Amino acid sequence: MSPADHMPEARLFRNTRAFKGIQALAVAALLAVSAAAPAAAKPVPDGFADLVEKVMPSVVNISTTQEVGGTDATAGEEDSEQQLPPGIPDFFRDFFENRKIPPQEAHAMGSGFIIDASGLVITNNHVVDNADKVVVILNDGTEMDAEVLGRDRRTDIAVLKVKPTKPLQAVQFGDSDTLRVGEWVIAVGNPYGLGGTVTSGIVSAIDRDINAGPYDDFIQTDAAINQGNSGGPLFDMDGKVVGVNSVIYSRTGGNVGIGFAIPSQLVQRVVEDLRKHGQVQRGWLGVGIQPVDQAIADSIGLKTPKGAMVTNVVEGDPAEKAGVKSGDVILEFDGKEVADTRALLRAVADAEAGRKSPLVVWRDGAKKTLSVQVGQMKPDDEAPAAEATGAKKKEPAPAVTGSVEALGLTMAAINDETRKQMQLPDKATGVVITKVDRTSEAAQKDIKRGDIIARVGDKEIRTPAEAKAAFDAEKKSGRATILLRVRRGDNFLFVALKANPEKKTEKKKPAASE
Repeated sequence: MSPADHMPEARLFRNTRAFKGIQALAVAALLAVSAAAPAAAKPVPDGFADLVEKVMPSVVNISTTQEVGGTDATAGEEDSEQQLPPGIPDFFRDFFENRKIPPQEAHAMGSGFIIDASGLVITNNHVVDNADKVVVILNDGTEMDAEVLGRDRRTDIAVLKVKPTKPLQAVQFGDSDTLRVGEWVIAVGNPYGLGGTVTSGIVSAIDRDINAGPYDDFIQTDAAINQGNSGGPLFDMDGKVVGVNSVIYSRTGGNVGIGFAIPSQLVQRVVEDLRKHGQVQRGWLGVGIQPVDQAIADSIGLKTPKGAMVTNVVEGDPAEKAGVKSGDVILEFDGKEVADTRALLRAVADAEAGRKSPLVVWRDGAKKTLSVQVGQMKPDDEAPAAEATGAKKKEPAPAVTGSVEALGLTMAAINDETRKQMQLPDKATGVVITKVDRTSEAAQKDIKRGDIIARVGDKEIRTPAEAKAAFDAEKKSGRATILLRVRRGDNFLFVALKANPEKKTEKKKPAASE
């Protein structure tokens, strides 16, 4: 899901070929200075001319070409015969049936920067994605064909290689971890194909999660960037690259003052792997996870909502071998506290494959320490298939064999009939939801018809009767919430519902006067 889906008045734009090179990444322009800068902060610069003169030769323009379209009508002669009306002269019939439409070239522009004098260039993955030809254009106008050494979709970073006739001027990476909100930065890039454009601003925020990917850790800045700046560098006042400009937040696709850059510490790690292996090597546990909200925390006896809840465990993967179970909440990994799902994803990704790491989980109301041998994540092209979303055809609802009216759910047993009607996975167990009361909390938490309840609390269930008994037992236990393990297609999630939802009461009519 795109971050734009969560933003009613604005969109996150990337310079993807899907937008035909029109939407370019940008970094924003809010030239505001902290009212009370600490004494240790660097002074406001008189200008950026010396800095720009130093770094400009290392910033490049990137031009990409992709062949699109192109048809040969003879490949569809049978269809053409049927589509042409009778009585058409042979001359015109031959023209229409044998015409060839030549392929067209789609062009896009982006930015990049040189990190090695031998010809290594960094840019965004989406700038070169699906390109048939990539050309790097130096600040002096020199053009060189580029080879894509490696790309990483998850972080939107790509490494290019050119063959210069003489050593190029390279820039160095800075330490993005030391950046402070309010520090000055400048961005250099290729907006609208103009090339060599400089904008300045400050670091507006750090560690931003904009739901663009699993490893979001963006620097937010107000140095204005527009279409074509994608992949360009964000410099600190020492002339070192502290970020790669990647995304803007905008209603129109132009600069509105809010933009995001990938921090240099993340970029360096990705680049190192791409140079050595052609792909990024990341750690892997083999679990599905979801955030822990207050309702879930209450249902499992966790004082504060933190950690990452395990929704499912992949058979044969490191987590299963370590004894991790669905319903566990991972609180610590490799000696570091896990604040949320994003923290776990990043920590595991950075872990070395084959290394044994301690894993602290919350299970049955107490902490439990496990030892897991970290695996290696599969490449992008071997990623799991997309989530199934339930029934696609409208079928009559199967016969209801049990219900839990208080929670707004109507359930049925899973059998051959319901598997067929609801298009359920072959090996799924539990009870299938056939109806959800639109006014219920279950509906508000997005439980849907076709979802499968596999567990209520700590009880695995297989029939509506078992589900109802488990619901009743959870209520009698005095818990404020009931935790459900829900299966949707091939994915799992946990949902916590109030054990005793408030019921609507009718207003009493005033007593009739005597």
